Amino acid sequence: MIGVGAVNQASKAMLVSGLAGLVAGACSMAIGEFVSVYAQYDIEVAQMKREEEVKGVEERSEEERRRLPSPFQAAAASALAFGAGALLPLLAGGFVKPWGIRIAVVCVVTSLGLAGFGAAGALLGGASLRKSSIRVLVGGWMAMAVCYGVLRLFGLAFGTETASV
Repeated sequence: MIGVGAVNQASKAMLVSGLAGLVAGACSMAIGEFVSVYAQYDIEVAQMKREEEVKGVEERSEEERRRLPSPFQAAAASALAFGAGALLPLLAGGFVKPWGIRIAVVCVVTSLGLAGFGAAGALLGGASLRKSSIRVLVGGWMAMAVCYGVLRLFGLAFGTETASV
């Protein structure tokens, strides 16, 4: 939404791009997670087979097989997490008419969400709340700045800026 706001001030354009970004991002994250976890699953299964052959161990127990990573669960969790994070700025700024206020609302709500997700990760992993929140917040700010800057430059270069509210 920040990127589109750089070249198009219409609230409808930001809402539509926000929805499209939510769906595309959730799919992209889910597919990437699925591929990554499936590769890990394949490695662990191959390792189990090698151990069975070398040590003469009989087939693994059902419990050991259940402990293998699930690509489908990982993909679903990733898509849901991305969707939850993307929904925050969409709901906060998608319906605000004045462009400047909309950009500010999206930035503030996104910042709160980033810090919150960083804190949640720290709590789950037993890490420092402050360090984790700041790391996720700064990373998010960098991504927003790059997105805004790149689309702003493209808008200027290709004359696609619009100021309709």
